[in-house]
Formats: sequence, C-alpha cells, structure tokens
Amino acid sequence: MTVRDRALVPHCALLAAVLIFSACAAFAQNWHPHHFGPPWDAPVASSQTFHIAGATLQVDFAPGPLDLTRAQYLAWVRRAATAVATYYGRFPVPRDRILIRPVPGADGVLSGATWGNVGGFPAFHFMRVGQHTTADQLMRDWTMTHELVHTAFPNQRSEHHWIEEGIAVYVEPVARVQAGFLAPEKIWRDMMRDMPKGNPQPGDEGLDRTHTWGRTYWGGAQFCLLADVMIREKTHNREGLVDALRGILAAGGAINRNWPLRKVFRVGDRATGTHVLERLYRRMADKPAPVDLAALWKKLGVVRNGNGVRFDNSAPEADIRIAITRTPPWGRIHPEP
Repeated sequence: MTVRDRALVPHCALLAAVLIFSACAAFAQNWHPHHFGPPWDAPVASSQTFHIAGATLQVDFAPGPLDLTRAQYLAWVRRAATAVATYYGRFPVPRDRILIRPVPGADGVLSGATWGNVGGFPAFHFMRVGQHTTADQLMRDWTMTHELVHTAFPNQRSEHHWIEEGIAVYVEPVARVQAGFLAPEKIWRDMMRDMPKGNPQPGDEGLDRTHTWGRTYWGGAQFCLLADVMIREKTHNREGLVDALRGILAAGGAINRNWPLRKVFRVGDRATGTHVLERLYRRMADKPAPVDLAALWKKLGVVRNGNGVRFDNSAPEADIRIAITRTPPWGRIHPEP
C-alpha cells in the first residue's frame, strides 16, 4: 500500500524471520517478493557512499526513472543522517545501507521500512519514491529521518512494536529541529494535533496488548513525550529522554541487537539516574492509561493559536519545552564533504 501518514509507516525489524518479512513487506511496501526475492536482493543500477561521524552510509538506486538527480536524493539522505547524528551525538550504526526504489508514474516519498542485520550491514532501509517526486517534497519529507531513527534502538518482539515506532515518531521531528531543518512551533503544533490519536479507545488495553496503529505509533509517542518530561522533572532539566536513548545506544543497543524491553529500559534509566522508563512502562503496558494532554500543553507553555501554536514562556515548565528541541552542545553533525 502507499504510505503517506507517519502513523502508518512500518518498522519491519527483521532478523532472518521469513514469516515476519512476508507479512511486513506485503503490508508496508507493496513489494512483490517473487520479482526479486527480499528487497535487499533487488538489482542496483547505481551506488554512492558518504561518511558521517565515522559511519559509512551506502545509498543504492534500484533501476527505474526519476525526475530528480541522484545527487538530490543523496542530499535528502544526508539531511536525514545529519538530524539523527546530531540528536544521538553520532550515527547509530557504523555501516548502513539505503536502497531507493523508483515507482513509475507516482510522486512523493511513498513508504519506508527498516531491518537489522541484512547482508553484512547492521541496518538496511528500503525506500519507495515516486518517479515525479519534487525537490520540495524531498525537503519536507520526514520518512527518511524516521527510518534512520530506527537504527538506534534494539530490535523488539511484536508486542513491543509500539516503543520502536513511538521513538521514531517522537524523535524524528525533535531531531530535525535540533539540526535546524524545522521550527519548534511546527512540531509542537503537530504534536498538539496528533498526540490524541494515541489515547486508549473503548475496549483498548495497555500498549503491550492493543496494537492498533493509533496506539502503536501515537500511543508510543505519548510514552516518549511523557518520559522526556518526567526525566527532566526528576533531574531538574539536566537529563531527558535523549540521554536515556544515548545511554542505550552507548551500551550497544542498536537495531542489530535483540534486547528484552525491560533490559532496554533498565539501561536507559541507569543513564539518567532515574526510574522513569521502568515505572512508566509498568503503568502503561497492560492497562489503558489516558494522558491529560491539555494539562501537559499548559504546563509546557504550548498554546493553540488559530491553526498553529504560540509559546507561553511564563508557563511552569516552559524551560523543559525549550530544552527538548535545543541543539546539543556539540552542535550539528554534518556528513563529510
């Protein structure tokens, strides 16, 4: 199927599981395995590499027509890599492969999927892009960044898919603000609009038990937003979710590893000196836990203003909102020329 909504983009973390591949690929990519086998075995018409923070990213193009140049697509991947490396302080895996498949007659970035441990690469991404995609569509795209974020978290069992997608949904726009590609007003407006999609509906259970797209993507994003705010409250804004995620990555927790979720959260909490992730997980895993988003926006100083938002910097936790999107002390990390 054609995918244009963040809430529907799949993370197909696959470690040699044929059944997972079949279901995930058929749903997420409109890919036909009988054509080439798995997507990483598809033919390659051209290939380029670039380096960022010591990592090597290989960008391959499958055969097919594209209106834009290969250089423009490479710039698109480089921007996404800049955002992810800036957020994490480095690129999450030492080697990454991105395969871009043109779709004749279409336009826009249609879908993306990510696997770990494929063909000697710790991470592999399969991106479907329309032949008539414009430069503006690439500039505004979030999908490539979303998929690269997946590389920075250990592979999870299916019942924990919400945390993989929730992190990608939440971190992607924050990382793009930190890298200078988005304005903070835009992402807080988008969160105010979209976070309610993650609220439990009648009959829903906890995040481990309800696997609708709303609960998986936006329920997971709610978990991440709450964790970010709570960690900053506990540490007087010295640490945040980003520090927990960097700690997980520093301990080896990337997409090419299979870690139990409780271990992941234990490592993340150790990095911030709190117990926020473990306690929040116990609260939200097995039973519905509605989030009072209105109260959250109020204390962060996010105020609806027509079709957008304005910021109230006198709000009790406005400093937390500002810190979440602040560029890290090391500045923006760009690919090598």
